[in-house]
Amino acid sequence: MSVPKILIIEDEPKVASFIKKGLEENQYEAQIAYDGAIGIKMALQEKYNAIILDINLPMINGYEVCRKIRQHEPNIPILMLTALGTTEDKLTGFDSGADDYLVKPFEFRELLARIKALLKRNNPVNSVGNILYIADLVLNTDSKIVKRQNIKIDLTAKEFTLLEYLMRHRGRVISRAELAEKIWDITFDTGTNVIDVYINFLRKKIDKEHLNKLIHTHIGMGYVLKESE
Repeated sequence: MSVPKILIIEDEPKVASFIKKGLEENQYEAQIAYDGAIGIKMALQEKYNAIILDINLPMINGYEVCRKIRQHEPNIPILMLTALGTTEDKLTGFDSGADDYLVKPFEFRELLARIKALLKRNNPVNSVGNILYIADLVLNTDSKIVKRQNIKIDLTAKEFTLLEYLMRHRGRVISRAELAEKIWDITFDTGTNVIDVYINFLRKKIDKEHLNKLIHTHIGMGYVLKESE
């Protein structure tokens, strides 16, 4: 079995070395880029299983680094690790193509759990012609294509995984705690809004242009995918 290879794009030497040491102690291979330009170059020249990306970087900031990598490597998992923790910062990070977002200071075991979840998502189990649908929304788990009214919808990898889980459990109210565990592989923290942020991303892409809304909120309980009554 090959060892997962992680690229750390981080300009603080102590933080980068701490992450690299921790990853290597957990049987990962890790390499460091200390600025955005080098990070992009390394990400596009070599094959990595995941990227840990800071935002405040010399040369090119993390948002732009993420966008440029996404143009060439649309499926590589990218975790933004940064001191910028406002909702706007997170939204900008996700909009630029990040799959996950962790705020400094952080516990290494949480970083490790996030990386494991991203790697697990990026190595899906084979399936045979598996098509899920509700109303006019169709999701193909083989081709990773989502369409509504036969129009293709572009989703990030995490958005796709979340939508697939909702579709597999259509009609059932799913709590934030369950989504945190099943989609992010972490224990739900009531202080985080990442699940609500991703649900809003899906709503904009899946429901915004349609009268028949499919994603519904049950206040205090969670979310459900079903046709409007």
